[in-house]
Amino acid sequence: MTFWPSVVVATPAHSGIGASLSYRSEFSLAPGTLVRVPLGAREVLGVVWDCPTEPPEGLSEGQAKAVASVLDGLPPLNARWRQLVKFAAQYYQRSLGEVALAALPPQLRELSNEQLARRFKRRAKATATAPGAPPAPLDDTGDPSDGLAREGHTLSAEQLETLARLREAAQPVLLFGATGSGKTEVYLRATRDVLDSATPAGQAPTQVLVMVPEINLTPQLEARFRERFEPLFGTGSVVCMHSGMTPAQRLGSWLAAHTGTARIVLGTRMAVLASLPGLRLIVVDEEHDPSYKSQEGARYSARDLAVYRAKVETEALAVEAALLRASPHPSPLPEGDGTESGSAPPPRCQVVLGSATPSLESWHAADQGRYVRLAMPGRIGGGALPRLRLVDMHHQPKGAVLAPPLVAAMAERIARGEQCLVLLNRRGYAPVLACHDCGWKSDCAHCSAYRVFHKLDRTLRCHHCGFTERVPRACPGCGNLDISPVGRGTEQIEEQLGALLADVKRPDGGPARVARMDADSTRLKGSLEQQLATMHRGEVDVLVGTQMIAKGHDFRRITLVASVNADAALFASDFRAPERLFALLMQAAGRAGRDAAHSAASEMWVQTWYPQHPLFATLKRHDYPAFAAEQLTEREQAGMPPYGHQALLRADARSQQAAHAFLNGAAERSLALPWREEITLYPAVPLTIQRVANVERAQMLVEAASRAALQRFLSAWQPVLLDCRSLPEARGLIRFAVDVDPLTI
Repeated sequence: MTFWPSVVVATPAHSGIGASLSYRSEFSLAPGTLVRVPLGAREVLGVVWDCPTEPPEGLSEGQAKAVASVLDGLPPLNARWRQLVKFAAQYYQRSLGEVALAALPPQLRELSNEQLARRFKRRAKATATAPGAPPAPLDDTGDPSDGLAREGHTLSAEQLETLARLREAAQPVLLFGATGSGKTEVYLRATRDVLDSATPAGQAPTQVLVMVPEINLTPQLEARFRERFEPLFGTGSVVCMHSGMTPAQRLGSWLAAHTGTARIVLGTRMAVLASLPGLRLIVVDEEHDPSYKSQEGARYSARDLAVYRAKVETEALAVEAALLRASPHPSPLPEGDGTESGSAPPPRCQVVLGSATPSLESWHAADQGRYVRLAMPGRIGGGALPRLRLVDMHHQPKGAVLAPPLVAAMAERIARGEQCLVLLNRRGYAPVLACHDCGWKSDCAHCSAYRVFHKLDRTLRCHHCGFTERVPRACPGCGNLDISPVGRGTEQIEEQLGALLADVKRPDGGPARVARMDADSTRLKGSLEQQLATMHRGEVDVLVGTQMIAKGHDFRRITLVASVNADAALFASDFRAPERLFALLMQAAGRAGRDAAHSAASEMWVQTWYPQHPLFATLKRHDYPAFAAEQLTEREQAGMPPYGHQALLRADARSQQAAHAFLNGAAERSLALPWREEITLYPAVPLTIQRVANVERAQMLVEAASRAALQRFLSAWQPVLLDCRSLPEARGLIRFAVDVDPLTI
């Protein structure tokens, strides 16, 4: 008998290839089975989506290619995972295969069954370490007799109340906790709750997914989770998933999660699409962070998909529980199956969105009652949030990069053995190298952007395409030897602080030590962990860095945080700029005074030319609710998200004319589409950086008052977009993409 499996493969939406391709097979293949199939001259990995016994209409047996091989050593990807992928593809206007295959580790595409079997065998040997004693009952008092609690650690009243309400919540939870309020401990205890719960016979072991926005936040979180849970659940029960891992490491983590060996998965946004058959809890830490929104490929929001995934998992668990109750020989249900009056909530997958500065979308959802908002305003140990000091740069010496009062305050802290943090969200020595005689600037030959001057290796480097050259000895335009940096980056601030603090002594009599942490200084493997360790040991007095140092880190000795250049975002054209700036400054301020013994003296200094700006008034009070209320009122008046809904149609081409021709043609041909009257299409415009790596970029904004109307229009628009590729004026178009719920416009 011949079967006709529908297989999804990695094809981008702009290719025009359908959602799935039909093949033939001598065997029935379960949906979710991983297979290798021929595609053109290649053999590629695919996922079986369906396996009918009849061929599709118009397809004969001679026309269909046969499935090349089946990865039968792996369990099929379950229905809940497939539903998540299908939703992501539909909502974000991508092809099904593009999303499905992007969720799988790249190395899986190259392995045969024999290689896969050897990997499983090696992994079994590596994780043969016997797990610790059976888990002890969770003691929310933090009694040291609980083997999981740190010695002397006791949960605060806020933490206890939050955990109690988490257990009762049937909706997504927005955990609004001040920096230093102990949100991570709540995540750890909620994880323990889930892993302690009984698993019905025949079901996968319970699993937890914890997401962080950036790779640099995973090492310290991973250490805490491993220390807490590996003694109980064995080596390999905690795994990571992020792009900084090697292909082999990513494959190993994915296999552990897919087979249920891994009980806890820590990862960045890619982890939301991992196969986790026993998923019962999803934690999205720093949920406001824009890093959760992918800016390439399938441009999905991991935070939003986490909320949807929890809903899918909960609905599936409810169906399974109902089937078990209806069975003539039911398997034992875990405690809390909801079958008796007054019992605990039924089995579910909970999602917790945590942040000290939640996204306005999540805050609005809580205002509407769609999310449960739990507040933890107090810091552990009763410490105070840092006091905000605004430095009016009009009153400082002309040309001063760092205000003298700020430098003096840092010197005092260093002399007392305390640490300081300086935030400047721009790496390199200077953004531009320029000649003031002829006007030459360090333009990139391949992008409409400047190459950044990096003094340490004497290079001019484009941060968009990577084009790098040595710094010229003289101006390429006029031969002037006096070319100079314009603006400042983290390298320059590090250098200037080193000079300004040269005479300052530490308590041990040694000189003050200044270090830098940004994408350049942490590029080498292991360098991030090494720099974090030196900071925690107190070997660094002043840490200069970009936004990567401003969130998530628990530096106990920092008592002063300074922001050097916050004004750039105050008057940006992007309507989200104030939200981002407030979050960045409030998160950075939260690095100070985390040790209650020093919290009273902790400060956040902000250098600004606009000290009267309303944003600073709410920041001074650490009043996020007031800031959110102001911003939401403005957005409601303007019809901006979350009150309106947006998408961007982006076009990459060899010329701006071709990109605009495609976008304008797509707009003209949309006039007859259904729901067009509910849509506003704005004129096509170049991107702010319109050329990157010799590719011209343009975009068109699409708006609607209703999310449903926007989705219906975008779905109807897709065939039109595919047809517009053949417009004669659009010759030179490379690709197009629809970005739903864009974060930057």
